[in-house]
Amino acid sequence: LAGCRSARDKGYRAVKCGWGPFGRGSLDADRDHLRAAREGIGADGILLIDAGQIFREDVDAAAARIKMLEEVGATWLEEPFHGGAYDAYGKLAARSGKIKLAGGEASHNVHMARQLIDYGKVAYIQIDCGRIGGIGPAKQVADYASARGVAYVNHTFTSHLALCASIQPFAGLQKDAICEYPFAPKSVAWDMCKTHLTPDANGKVNVPAAPGLGIAMSTEGISKYLVDAEISVKGKVLYRTPKL
Repeated sequence: LAGCRSARDKGYRAVKCGWGPFGRGSLDADRDHLRAAREGIGADGILLIDAGQIFREDVDAAAARIKMLEEVGATWLEEPFHGGAYDAYGKLAARSGKIKLAGGEASHNVHMARQLIDYGKVAYIQIDCGRIGGIGPAKQVADYASARGVAYVNHTFTSHLALCASIQPFAGLQKDAICEYPFAPKSVAWDMCKTHLTPDANGKVNVPAAPGLGIAMSTEGISKYLVDAEISVKGKVLYRTPKL
C-alpha cells in the first residue's frame, strides 16, 4: 500500500508489484495484497503484477489468481512460470480472460522470445537488452511483436545506462507504450551516470537526443565503489583494478 501510494504521489501512472509473498501463501492473502496495491495506486492507475516465476509450470495455481486480478483491474500477470514453460503460458492464456500475460525477460536469444509470443500467447513481451544480446536482437523482437499485435516492454530495474539502451528497440513503435523505469535504484546504479532520464509532466520517458545511448557516465561517481584487486598466477599479473 505504502509503496504504491508513494509511486502515485511521485507522478507515476503505472506501478508494478510482486515477488515477495505473492503466490506463496493463501488465496486470501494474495487477494489482500492486490487490494492494497489497488488502493495505493488509485482507481485510475495501471496495476501490473509480477509473479516472479512462482508457479513454475502449475497452470491451475496461477489460474486460481485470475479472478482476484480481474477484481482489482490488473493489466497483466507477469512471469507466472519459468521462462521456457511455453505450454503452461499458452494454457493459462486460454483461461486468463481480461488479464493479459507478460513475460520474456529470461529470453537470451530471439528464438526464445518468438516462442513465447507464438506458443506462450503473451500479450506483452518483456526483453532485457543485457540478456538477449544487445539492442539489435531486442529490436528484432520488437518488430516481430509489433507485426503480431503484441506489445513490447523493456525489462530494466538497474541503472539509467541500462534504461537508455533498453528503450531504443521500441522507441516510436507504440503510441502509448509501457516503459519499465527504475523506481528505486541502488546508489551505485544512480551514481554511475552524470545524466538521468526523468519522466515528463505526462509520465512519459523520452529517448535522449544526445549521441550514442544519450547518457553521460561519471567516473567520479563510480570511483567510490571501486575495490582494488589483483589476479596473478605464478607471479604474472593477469588483472589489476584499473585507474579511473
